Amino acid sequence: MGKFLERWRWALVIGGLLLLAFGYAFWPEAKLVDLGTASKGPMAVGVTDDGVTREKELYVVSAPVTGFASRITLEAGDPVARGQIITRMTGRPVSPLDRRTREELRGQLASAKAAEDGATAELAQARRDLARAESLAPSGFISRAQLEQVRTRVSTGQAALAQSRAEVQRIRASLSEPGGTTAGAPVAVVAPVSGSVLLVPEKSEGVITEGTPLVTIGDPDKIEVVVDLLSREAVRVKPGDRVEITQWGGSKPLIGRVKYIEPYGRLKVSALGIEEQRVNVVIGFDAFAARQATRLGHGYQIDATIIVWSKPDALRVPIGALFRGKDGGWRVFVDDSGLARERVVKIDHLNDDYGEVINGLADNASVVLNPASDLKEGDRIRAR
Repeated sequence: MGKFLERWRWALVIGGLLLLAFGYAFWPEAKLVDLGTASKGPMAVGVTDDGVTREKELYVVSAPVTGFASRITLEAGDPVARGQIITRMTGRPVSPLDRRTREELRGQLASAKAAEDGATAELAQARRDLARAESLAPSGFISRAQLEQVRTRVSTGQAALAQSRAEVQRIRASLSEPGGTTAGAPVAVVAPVSGSVLLVPEKSEGVITEGTPLVTIGDPDKIEVVVDLLSREAVRVKPGDRVEITQWGGSKPLIGRVKYIEPYGRLKVSALGIEEQRVNVVIGFDAFAARQATRLGHGYQIDATIIVWSKPDALRVPIGALFRGKDGGWRVFVDDSGLARERVVKIDHLNDDYGEVINGLADNASVVLNPASDLKEGDRIRAR
């Protein structure tokens, strides 16, 4: 045996080296992975959607009558006091007449004047007849019935003359020069409450119809937020839930609370053409956020996250470590001394960053983030 080993010692050495080389060449390499850690800490689940700010009490001052409104001198942002005059309204200016209409009215005026002259003459004659009849009545030369007939003629004549004069005045008013205004005292439009002017749709003077909005008044210190949520998400929200308001223009989120959820849902078509049932959730600010919210105005866009669940010491695993198994349950790969071990975990709450682990994973466990589809139980792994 000793002679055999001495004779073939170099061949055996070379063969052993070849075996080691082949083993090293075909030995499975450790896969590079990203690792994360399951840890305990605060965790919250929220419903996020965009919303708009609005005044708690918004007053739209409209024109009380149809007429000519004077120029509004108020600007957006100006303070107003209750009872302050916003504008005054008078009658509408007379419309200009075309030539044919004017000639027709002149003819009607001439006819009305002739009727007035005739009524004046008839009334004068009736009054003379009445004076004669009253002088003859005591002597019995005229009956009482005849006296009453004469008196009736006088009353009828007075009425006919008044009607003729009214017709003359009407036609003369229709022939008045354009640019004048109809009779009547100006109507003052006043502010119903104290606050600030939010919007002035039209400042110029002109003829407006009854009900036309003139100014919008509100209190900039009283701002709330309205978020329209999907109805299936709104049922998860309750009054008093904490709300984090972002994308409002400030560096830090504003904190608010849900005031109430409107009980009436409405149909809304999304940008993709999908019909959705939406429900308004009204949010108020706390004391500190209310002071910051004064920088916001009516109709400003924001993003709101309504916290529907939170826990200060939840066992959290990064959301990227979770994947579904063949049975549909949650799984993670754990780094066990350089080997990948698949673990079944029970997850309760999920948000954009973490999943809450109920069972199957220990605190400070090292987990594989975003595991590749070819990663299997027992594979050698190494941190990237």
